[in-house]
Amino acid sequence: MIATPKLMTVSDAAADRIKAIMAKSDESLAGLRIGIENSGCAGVAYTMEYAQEAIKGDDVVKDNGVTLFIDQKAVMFLLGTEMDYKVDKMASGFVFDNPNQTSACGCGESVELTAVSSDALNSFMAGD
Repeated sequence: MIATPKLMTVSDAAADRIKAIMAKSDESLAGLRIGIENSGCAGVAYTMEYAQEAIKGDDVVKDNGVTLFIDQKAVMFLLGTEMDYKVDKMASGFVFDNPNQTSACGCGESVELTAVSSDALNSFMAGD
């Protein structure tokens, strides 16, 4: 039996950073909304924004003590992705380890994503 991947997972470092950022907000936040939008030379960019509640159609992921609301249009491109937070000498930020990413632009603004196979998506949707 083939294991069905989770829609998304959140690393310890990303969860810690999300919790720290959300704790500083003056608003009551339920989590982060994750999606993709057309952008850059490679095709799309990941989007993140504060979420006070789920929007109809969002997939809700609870992992490592944080809640992510996944835009329904992004599910087929994010299936199996791990969200991480990296700190380097010159920069820090959230990164996405996405098995559906086929390339990225040189400037780091955008990526090219391929939708998961219909079998993988159907298996995920069925909860196998």
